[in-house]
Amino acid sequence: MMLRTWFKEFTKPFRVNAKLGTGSFILIMLIFIGLTSIMAPPWFEQWYKYPKDLPPSPYSGLEYILGTTTNGRSVYWSLTRGILNSLAISFITALIASHVGLLVGIIAGLKGGIVDKVLMTVTDVFIVIPAFPLYALLAMMLRRVLNIVLIGVIVAVTSWCWPARQVRAIVLSLREREFMLTAALSGLKTWEVVFKEVMLHLLGWHMVNFTNTVIYSIGSEVGLAIFGLSVLDKDTLGTMIYWAQGYGALYRGMWWWILSPIMIVVVLFLSLFLISIGLTEYLSRKR
Repeated sequence: MMLRTWFKEFTKPFRVNAKLGTGSFILIMLIFIGLTSIMAPPWFEQWYKYPKDLPPSPYSGLEYILGTTTNGRSVYWSLTRGILNSLAISFITALIASHVGLLVGIIAGLKGGIVDKVLMTVTDVFIVIPAFPLYALLAMMLRRVLNIVLIGVIVAVTSWCWPARQVRAIVLSLREREFMLTAALSGLKTWEVVFKEVMLHLLGWHMVNFTNTVIYSIGSEVGLAIFGLSVLDKDTLGTMIYWAQGYGALYRGMWWWILSPIMIVVVLFLSLFLISIGLTEYLSRKR
């Protein structure tokens, strides 16, 4: 009975808000498609293991359902692993950037004075640096050791600064409210004030920002991959587009090769956008 009650409470936001529910359903379906890569043969990442340039064949099993590439690979298996790797990169970026931004913003907003000035000066420096050229430079410098985790870290280098600015503004506003004064007079320690008072007002914003950072990271990785600056020996949605461009798939009429990752990127963006909007609407109604 308790499990059933907990499940109803957990799923309530998804049932109440259609956008949040729809976006979450689409994202879960994409993750499920990605997880089917566990059924792929162990050599599916190797080249020339399949006949080249085969169009989609829905009656020939999963390996040929989306056709094959010029380098003899199954588009479906590449796509499934690409979904998981792109999500892994974006979640690494979001975990780092959103939490660094949250921490910097809280410290700057609560401490004020010289601490606030130093942190915001550093933040402003990262804000004015053009993000994509910096990512490209870092990717070229780290070319020999580049991997999925490192791509996520590279994109996180500048992704934390705007959240830090926004969190600071929220905390500065909270500092002027009566409950903050009451908490301070009650003898609560700084970390207790943060977790018992400040985080209650920041949690909803933080969830929305995390989702938006995931969207930004996916787009950044695709951009890097198109210029050949991602992990080209691993499947991501970006590297799939890179190889399709490199072999002139669009000009040769191999629409299935380049259209598959592009469509997944669009659907993934749509699902995350719906989740972000849905979370914002749901949380604003609860206040």
